[in-house]
Amino acid sequence: MAAAIPLNALNAFVVAARVGSFSKAAEELHVTPAAVSQQIRQLEDVLEVPLFHRLSRGLALTDAGQAGLTELQSGFESIHKAVQRMRTADQRRELNIWASPSFASKWLMSRMHRFMAAHPSIDLRISGSVGLIDSDATTPALSAETLKSHNIDVAIRFGMGNYPGCEVEKIMDVDAVPLCSPGYLKDTNTPKLEQPSDLKHHTLLHDESPYEGRPKWVDWFKDVGEDKLEAAHNIYFNSVLLALSAALAGQGVVLTLEQLAQDDVNEGRLVPLFERRSDIEQAYHLVTLEGSSENSHVRAFRDWIFSELTSE
Repeated sequence: MAAAIPLNALNAFVVAARVGSFSKAAEELHVTPAAVSQQIRQLEDVLEVPLFHRLSRGLALTDAGQAGLTELQSGFESIHKAVQRMRTADQRRELNIWASPSFASKWLMSRMHRFMAAHPSIDLRISGSVGLIDSDATTPALSAETLKSHNIDVAIRFGMGNYPGCEVEKIMDVDAVPLCSPGYLKDTNTPKLEQPSDLKHHTLLHDESPYEGRPKWVDWFKDVGEDKLEAAHNIYFNSVLLALSAALAGQGVVLTLEQLAQDDVNEGRLVPLFERRSDIEQAYHLVTLEGSSENSHVRAFRDWIFSELTSE
């Protein structure tokens, strides 16, 4: 009968192969170098083959050691994942969601009650932060490492979808549209608003928050052939939520993503103008870690958000 293979020795072999030294492996495993050397020797005795060439400046794998390394690495990774699932099986009821404050407040919040009704056993932790925004398509602010370090299960991001190491699904294309409140439009003291050129008599509300793909009045005017137009007044905001609040308060005309203002338009709080929309290259994406489809909570949220978008 073949001798049992010692698991600790196999782990010591994998670590020593990765760091190239018994001493460094000992530091990582919190044992002495002699203990690591003894475990490797024990493993070599059981397998009856040498696994390392002991060199003056470190270690080099033998052909036998190289032959088994990749599958052993994969095996220990699988063990680690299995242990993590076992450890959190009874306590993992919370789903951590990251979204920009604008998307969370203007789109997500009014719909979350339907997710909670469908999944009463899932607690939600929703974080809205402008600290992680896509300000440059060439250097995305989100990656697998970011999700892991912030303990985020699901992120909803506006950008080009370039998030290294993540699973990315587009959930929503967007358009830029000018909007104002019904009161502003009906005010007898307000100049007419029948065509884009009429905006030269009005106050324009500008969202200047630094995210990639932000709608800009200068771009919209070019799209409608009014690239030389200058408004009577301008108010600038560092937040799309502030710009939308000003529009709701009747302070002027805002250019924003139509999808962010969808509820305000549906409820009659804001009115689209001129039926002139500009396509935006960026879109909203659902971003998760690779392999997260195995997480039933993540899968439930993904399925729910797609069902919400399909029904609208």
